[in-house]
Amino acid sequence: MSKKLFIGGLNFRTSEEGLRSVFEAIGAIEEVKIVTDYETGRSKGFGFVTFADPAHASEAIAQFDGQEVDGRRVKVSEAIDNRKRGPRDSRSESF
Repeated sequence: MSKKLFIGGLNFRTSEEGLRSVFEAIGAIEEVKIVTDYETGRSKGFGFVTFADPAHASEAIAQFDGQEVDGRRVKVSEAIDNRKRGPRDSRSESF
């Protein structure tokens, strides 16, 4: 079973290919996704890396959390599945 990691604090110029090259040193990667602004296409400074092996994901957290990637110190942690969080507070959706 694969494991997805959240990568925060990315340099806005970091590409998905560049992020893949950094993390694939740990193990096989299924997917790399940098989140971009819908209108401008500019990176929002965070993304996700999905490892095929959960052990490699844990190793990546230990090795890269707090380290510099493309000149920025990144936060690496296990991604939270929003579908498991439950509904949002209804007060925030009222107008």
